[in-house]
Amino acid sequence: MIAAADVKELRERTGAGMMDCKKALEEVNGDMEKAIEYLRKKGLATAAKRAGKATNEGLVQAYIHGGGRIGVLIEVNCETDFVARTDDFRELVHNLAMQVAASRPEYVAREDVPEEVLAREKEILKAQALNEGKPEKVVEKIVSGRLEKFYQENCLLEQPYIKDMDRTVQDLINEKVAKLGEKVVVRRFVRYEVGEGIVQPEE
Repeated sequence: MIAAADVKELRERTGAGMMDCKKALEEVNGDMEKAIEYLRKKGLATAAKRAGKATNEGLVQAYIHGGGRIGVLIEVNCETDFVARTDDFRELVHNLAMQVAASRPEYVAREDVPEEVLAREKEILKAQALNEGKPEKVVEKIVSGRLEKFYQENCLLEQPYIKDMDRTVQDLINEKVAKLGEKVVVRRFVRYEVGEGIVQPEE
C-alpha cells in the first residue's frame, strides 16, 4: 500500500499528476528516487526542477457563464510577471476558470480536503459498502477506491479536463509548465451560482 504522504512528496518533487505519482511508486515498490527516474523516463517529470521555486506572480481571472448565472474568480500563480503576461498563461487561467464553472470542484487539491470532511466521507462510504452486503474484510479496499472517485469529482487538479476527458487538469498544467518553463500553481478559486444556497420559503 502506497502512503498518501509519499505520493504528495513525489508530486511536489516532480510536478507530475497525482495518479501518475501513485502508479510510479507502485511500479518501483515505493522507492522515491526510482519513482522520480520512472517519471522522468515517461516524460512526466518536466516540472521537477521548478518544484522549489517561488510563485509570487500570476493572474486573477473572472469568468462569467450562462448569461450571468455562474461566475468564477480564480487566482493562478507563476514565477515571473513576464510569463503571467503571455498568451499561453492567460489561456491556461481562462481554461481553469471554465473548468471550475463547469465541474464545480470544492478544493484545489486532495491535500486541501479538511480532515473532518474526509472522515465523514469515509464513514458514509463504509456504511454504503456494508449496506450493499460487502464482506467486512474488503470494505476498507472498497472505501479507498471510492475515495479516489471523491477526489476526482471534488478536487480541481484531479478532475478530468473538460476539453479532453483523457487528461486531468494537473496534466494540462504540467504541459504548460513544460512549455512556459516556470512553476504554475492554482492558489484559490470561488464559484458563484445564482440562487445557490437560498432556502425557499414553504408554501
